[in-house]
Amino acid sequence: MVLDNKLGLTNSAELARMEEQISKKAAAQLFDTGELFNFEVGTFKGLSQIHKVLFDDIYDFAGKIRHVNIAKDNFQFAPRIYLEQSLNYIDKLPHKTFDEIVDKYADMNVAHPFREGNGRSMRIWLDCMLRDSLQKVVDWNQIDKDDYFNAMVRSHVSTGELKYLLLNALTDDLGQAIFFKGVDASYYYEGYQLYKTEEL
Repeated sequence: MVLDNKLGLTNSAELARMEEQISKKAAAQLFDTGELFNFEVGTFKGLSQIHKVLFDDIYDFAGKIRHVNIAKDNFQFAPRIYLEQSLNYIDKLPHKTFDEIVDKYADMNVAHPFREGNGRSMRIWLDCMLRDSLQKVVDWNQIDKDDYFNAMVRSHVSTGELKYLLLNALTDDLGQAIFFKGVDASYYYEGYQLYKTEEL
């Protein structure tokens, strides 16, 4: 099944290629223009702003709450009928300490508010919280893909494993290069690896 898209593409591989190229370029511009640092930190509004910028040229649903139930590998994300309630709850959670930030990130992952592109936009959202409160970000290249996904699957029960991975990958390098490489690693987790963000 190919998601309806603004590009009129009906081939899943072609859509994936264009989605990677367009949204990575948008991510680079988000950082380079400083627009990213004007978004709300730690709220669904801020996350939806990130998602909209990344995917607005590709999907009509960019930045909008999904209207369908979704699952991945037999894990059911928050049911649509409870989604807005869940997001209101998450918005009120504190995000000042490392533990609070990761717990909030894990809760947002369970919510999975968008039809597509949740992980990629949420990892940028997580880094915004870490940057704002701790003056650090995650060096995503330090985290193995399988280790990350295993920790995320278990994070709805316990965030200990996820916290261990993230804590050991924190850096105080807040520059463009680490952001671009982080975007590339984040996309690699989801199977997108044709383009380098710095080259777009």
